[in-house]
Amino acid sequence: MLNGLEEKVNFSANLNYNLLLCYISFMDLNFNRKLAIGYKSGSQISRVVTEDWVEHNMFCPICGARILNHYEANKPVADFFCDECKSDFELKSKESKNANIGNKITDGAYATMIDRITSLKNPHLFVMTYYNWAVNNLLIIPNYFFVPDIIEKRQPLKETARRAGWIGCNIEIGKIPDSGKIFIIKNSQQEDKFKVIDLYQRTLTLQTKRIENRGWLLDVLKCVERIPTDNFKLDDVYVFAKELKRKHPDNNYVHDKIRQQLQYLRDKGFIKFTSRGHYQKI
Repeated sequence: MLNGLEEKVNFSANLNYNLLLCYISFMDLNFNRKLAIGYKSGSQISRVVTEDWVEHNMFCPICGARILNHYEANKPVADFFCDECKSDFELKSKESKNANIGNKITDGAYATMIDRITSLKNPHLFVMTYYNWAVNNLLIIPNYFFVPDIIEKRQPLKETARRAGWIGCNIEIGKIPDSGKIFIIKNSQQEDKFKVIDLYQRTLTLQTKRIENRGWLLDVLKCVERIPTDNFKLDDVYVFAKELKRKHPDNNYVHDKIRQQLQYLRDKGFIKFTSRGHYQKI
């Protein structure tokens, strides 16, 4: 049995082999309704039932550990952690009848989020949609797909508000490359656990310690993903040069930077060169 699992799993040698012990079963997508008893606020009910669901159903998508642990309430950094690989996770959820994730997610304080990203201390993000007391979508966005550009600053709260002047933010997940949105549950169907972990491991090559480098790499990857065909030319990416210049106004050599990032994406296994000036998505 284990030999068969070992052949199926494709991950780096240092990946936690607890994955091989990960149970192969279907998740119960339904929430525990009893937990809502005693709560009147819709947001409180949502928080309680969704966090309970993750605690009792979710495995670690990074190392394959069978469970995630719930941090104590109101911990400012994250909601869950893996006791095996020490990864942190934050959960954001919303009700959606048609399972539409949307392009924005409401988050907390703007300054705190920017500080997390620039200090490389932000947790991985779980995004969940649900309807009729059941999960219909769940995906993970690895923390190295976060850059300041995807954080939208909201208007300060009015003077009449209890927290007057407080500035929140939205996470514009529509700006994140599709490669950074790994589905665990999609349209009420559970994805294969080995596929989820494999996809996460594949994106690890995009991890970088410099925010500026991360921004360029992800921006060019997003442009490549927007090209409608798998085979494309360098000129197809140059079409996005003005857009990239607006995002990176201090760079006066955008075409050179595009070529550099395409080489990085080739080295990281996301595209391949087929001939001079011609590429193919992998």
